[in-house]
Amino acid sequence: MSADPAAAYLRPGTLQLPAQPPLTLYVHVPWCIRKCPYCDFNSHALPGAGAPRTAATLPEARYLDALRADLEAALPLVWGRPVASVFIGGGTPSLLAPEAVGRWIADIRALLPLQPDAEITLEANPGTFERDRFRGFRDAGVTRLSIGVQSFDDACLGALGRVHDGAQARAAVAAAAAIFPTFNLDLMYALPGQTPAMLAADLRAALGFDPPHLSVYHLTIEPNTVFARQPPPLPDEDSASAMLDAIVAATEAAGLQRYEVSAFARPGHRCRHNLNYWQFGDYLGIGAGAHGKLSFPHRIVRQVRWREPQRYMDEALAGQAVSNEHEVARAELPFEFMLNALRLKDGFERALFAERTGLPASAIEAGLQQAQARGLLEADLKRIRPTPRGFDFLSDLQALFLPPARRGRG
Repeated sequence: MSADPAAAYLRPGTLQLPAQPPLTLYVHVPWCIRKCPYCDFNSHALPGAGAPRTAATLPEARYLDALRADLEAALPLVWGRPVASVFIGGGTPSLLAPEAVGRWIADIRALLPLQPDAEITLEANPGTFERDRFRGFRDAGVTRLSIGVQSFDDACLGALGRVHDGAQARAAVAAAAAIFPTFNLDLMYALPGQTPAMLAADLRAALGFDPPHLSVYHLTIEPNTVFARQPPPLPDEDSASAMLDAIVAATEAAGLQRYEVSAFARPGHRCRHNLNYWQFGDYLGIGAGAHGKLSFPHRIVRQVRWREPQRYMDEALAGQAVSNEHEVARAELPFEFMLNALRLKDGFERALFAERTGLPASAIEAGLQQAQARGLLEADLKRIRPTPRGFDFLSDLQALFLPPARRGRG
């Protein structure tokens, strides 16, 4: 192995990136009290679900040691690059004690040049156990809480397999609003048995807390989940579309701006971490199963950490946290960029494509012409953005930028 771990990434290549994009840090905590039947994330139920969390069921100290070892091993790839935001996701990161979160944030600050105003987000569940820790998370350095409410309706929560009820959800949001200067609520729609009236009640409950940020996701059936094996009865496509229309109207009336397909925010409260993803910025992903994207002068590399928590800890502590990595093929970059950037309602400045991919603007010209001809995209000399129709049929729009070899595949 080379004495310089970054040497392999700095060799000549076909891309010419004029500058490195902004860098953020994603940290994955892989444990939950119970695995939800719709979830395809890398999450693992703790042994003895429902029992008090202890060092025996949640190996906090060893996992934190592994995270630090993982980050230290990755440092040569990001030397000197300022970090604009940190997102601690999962799983259920709020299962960690505030002291553990504080130790980890201190480790990050010691090892990386974190920007003074860096956004530090922690995902949390509304259960009483986690809610009681919110003040401690704020004191530990978390600046933004993202609460996985999903619904305030007990019947919907039960159908989703959530471990909290509507009363706990309301109490958690009220606590977050009192403690954090900015926070996010996650809601889902088109749920099993959900009616338009039930969705309207969820929206009234959520918007009644005057949230700075709201993320709303259509429930989809993902492969290798309980719902994939035992599909629940869901609203049909037309009903789901009407629900989305109701969400857009209600959020707009409440003063929230839709700036991304699934994200609504008040001025000054857009999620900086997610914006970096959508603008094809870089992110170092550490923790079990975490994905990352890093840019170098002549290539863009994607990395994946070991997925199973025990294997991850063993490998990270041995200096081998990365299970696999690959260089993004030149032909794939237009689609990868557009897959992210077209999620933004206002689109992107033309110059950003060349800046973030190292490719000439001509690489997306054919796709732009097709999209404009179909009324899915509008473009001027400075900016490219989806039309309202393109925003509604985003998958069709994004597919126009697939490499020719991948078009038409299911």
